[in-house]
Amino acid sequence: MSAPSTRSVPGPVPDTALTDFLITHQLAEPGDAARWTPLAGGVSSDLWRVDLPGRSLCVKRALAKLKVAADWQAPVSRNAFEWAWMRFAARHRPDSVPELLAHDPTAGLFAMAYLPPERYPMWKAQLLHGEVRTATAAAVGELLGSLHAAAAGDSFLASEFATDGNFHALRIEPYLLATAAAHPALAHVLEGLADRTVRTRLTLVHGDVSPKNILVGPSAPVLLDAECAWYGDPAFDLAFCVSHLLLKSLVVRGRRAELTTSAHVLAGEYARCVDWEPQPALEARAASLLPALLLARVDGKSPVEYLTEERQRLFVRTVATALLRAPAPTVADVVDAWAAALSASTGLGTSRAAGPDRGETRA
Repeated sequence: MSAPSTRSVPGPVPDTALTDFLITHQLAEPGDAARWTPLAGGVSSDLWRVDLPGRSLCVKRALAKLKVAADWQAPVSRNAFEWAWMRFAARHRPDSVPELLAHDPTAGLFAMAYLPPERYPMWKAQLLHGEVRTATAAAVGELLGSLHAAAAGDSFLASEFATDGNFHALRIEPYLLATAAAHPALAHVLEGLADRTVRTRLTLVHGDVSPKNILVGPSAPVLLDAECAWYGDPAFDLAFCVSHLLLKSLVVRGRRAELTTSAHVLAGEYARCVDWEPQPALEARAASLLPALLLARVDGKSPVEYLTEERQRLFVRTVATALLRAPAPTVADVVDAWAAALSASTGLGTSRAAGPDRGETRA
């Protein structure tokens, strides 16, 4: 039997499963006025801000079919693993995730505190507005590295996050294998990177460390959207985050130097935390994954929306292809190669800064 429902105030109203969830988990009282506001930008989940008497919170529910043009299916069980990852992060770095409120693994949804954007701006929005601060990149690199270090070699976490199917559906297939299908001449390289990644199991990976999923909090960065959580290769997280800083350098006019410097700083602060394996080994894996992920954001299943000009996409293909064919040994080398190619390019100098509503898809 469904629990008594909340009373919706004017505006969009979700289905009763979501409203009943609030009552069942004592987040609202029967008859409370609840305003549900859909939060834009997501392709993998429905995300709602819920305003209740005296408080606001977020409710998130995973979708079986992601909201992209390509046919992209993913298990809704990832919602439970996202919740588990956030619980892990909260134990080690409490300021790094929102307060967790309630979880329904059967329904594939959970509730967490709502963090107001005036106090917790999205890093992506700051970057696309030209607000590029290396201190933020340093804090993100240190946070990511410290979480990887905390989980490295943990057999319990390795068992809890044996989420190979989820990670394949959300990352390996749409990014590496779909891009391999689009670039037959590079297929052996990209398929090899995919195979190596799935076989490398060293620590707990977030899987979506992108500026769209990072809030710049008053005391520390806050990480969101851990649906891809998997016990695997930490090089994926590092390469994934750096790739976004490099891609934004194509569209944020006048901030290219700051963005490439931020990429260097983030990777450097991350490297200070690496104590679970030889640093050169991790660097080599991240450096070889980085051009693959750059290429994937043009020709994979989740292309970034702000690369609207063919000359921008051609630049990514050209630089990424060269680096896939002749891998660089470190992330810093990849960043330097990207910066040098930007400086040498004559067709990318007039790109205008992207606006706040032109961010990448959230997958």
